Amino acid sequence: MNSINWTEEVWARKEALLRDLVELLKIPSVKDVSTGEAGKPMGREIARALELMLGLAEQEQWRTCSLDGYAGYAEYGPAESADYIGVLCHLDVVPAPGPWTSPPFEPEVRDGKLYARGAIDDKGPTMAAFYAMKIVKELGLPLKHRVRIIFGTDEEHTMSCMEYYRRVEKMPVAGFAPDADFPIIHAEKGQINTRIVLQKSGEQKGTGQGIVELVSFHSGSAANMVPESAEAAVTGELPLLAALAGQFSDYCSGNRLKGTASLQNGTLVLTLQGKAAHGMEPQLGVNAGLELVHFLRDYEFQPDAQHFIACLDEYFYDDPAGRRIGIDCEDEIMGPLTVNVGIMRYEASEPSFAYLNIRFPLVPDELRHVETIRDKVGKYRFAMEPPILKKPHHVAKDHPMIAALQAIYHEETSLEPELLTTGGGTYASFLDNGVAFGALFPGKENVAHQTDEYIEIEDLLKATVIYARAIYELANLDY
Repeated sequence: MNSINWTEEVWARKEALLRDLVELLKIPSVKDVSTGEAGKPMGREIARALELMLGLAEQEQWRTCSLDGYAGYAEYGPAESADYIGVLCHLDVVPAPGPWTSPPFEPEVRDGKLYARGAIDDKGPTMAAFYAMKIVKELGLPLKHRVRIIFGTDEEHTMSCMEYYRRVEKMPVAGFAPDADFPIIHAEKGQINTRIVLQKSGEQKGTGQGIVELVSFHSGSAANMVPESAEAAVTGELPLLAALAGQFSDYCSGNRLKGTASLQNGTLVLTLQGKAAHGMEPQLGVNAGLELVHFLRDYEFQPDAQHFIACLDEYFYDDPAGRRIGIDCEDEIMGPLTVNVGIMRYEASEPSFAYLNIRFPLVPDELRHVETIRDKVGKYRFAMEPPILKKPHHVAKDHPMIAALQAIYHEETSLEPELLTTGGGTYASFLDNGVAFGALFPGKENVAHQTDEYIEIEDLLKATVIYARAIYELANLDY
């Protein structure tokens, strides 16, 4: 093993790796159940991505399987082995709104970076893992355990794909998800994902002077993204709307925000631009929806709209730590709780709601957070839907897999293989002995879920080197 030049092996396959990755990145594999059918539960495009990867695996003569389209896998190694190592990847991506320099599903290389939605999250790392196993196979290296690359299809939403996988398949004895940061993430926060829905009174008009009506409010497209844009449509007497437009301009200028106000057929349309970020780090973004809510809070609307705006402003504006709603907490391993309001919708004649994505550390009773939120938002006639709960995940520092991955990382990068924690949720948490392992290197910009997402080609190849060694060594450990 020491005589193998892993870097040389990877670079010899650079063009083939990039060619296959570009084909994968061209597929707009955003979840769309409206195009779903039997065998394609997440929609047509995600099914295409899964078919592409399974097709590549079949060309390698690996054992492949599609689990009713919820997930698939490609397996290599001794079929008689009782246990296997898992490499847990996902093929779905978040939507790609905003002004991209090049179209998000037309991959383009600029200055050594490959730009496309999914380049770093998670199609680039997925292809790196695929080629890593391909190298192990082509070198004819002996393996004690089977290795299975698992392709998930619903990571960006509810992870129903891995729930399905866990129901129908034996889980790996150990493994990693190439879907986060290097060196090694051995602890992940738990999550509470839920929707709070406004229980409307049916009252259409307020009773005071200077009433305006909120016709609609839209912000965000994914619960685990900080919304980068928001739009509100308001009607009322023209002098009131003109005054509101001027005050909105002042609000944007005073808060260094980009916004527009335009009067269209008696309706004032306000738009505001924020900054997208991953939902696990809402403090790094600017939530356009909450900024627009904060502006609207000083105006009197019809009762339902008033409750919608007041609730979001009082409990969530400028507070990613959850202090205002009373759920803030932290621990030494995982740090503080975070709250992201990823989607906000108000329609006068349609359901109105907000999606909450909450990430919490090791706490004795996470259900108390649920009860606190339910009680607080109830004050404004919001009801909480049954939340999706994910427990915090932690692998002990002395697990043999940890030592092996630390050694590989240090030898290939000369960097310290420190253990990290994250607010992000990865497939690693489905394994008792699962960690997140790359592919973002220390000091590099994290552009997952953002416009102009990219992966540095040199980093992609370096990650492939690390993954090839990891697959070989983990498959030969005793567990």
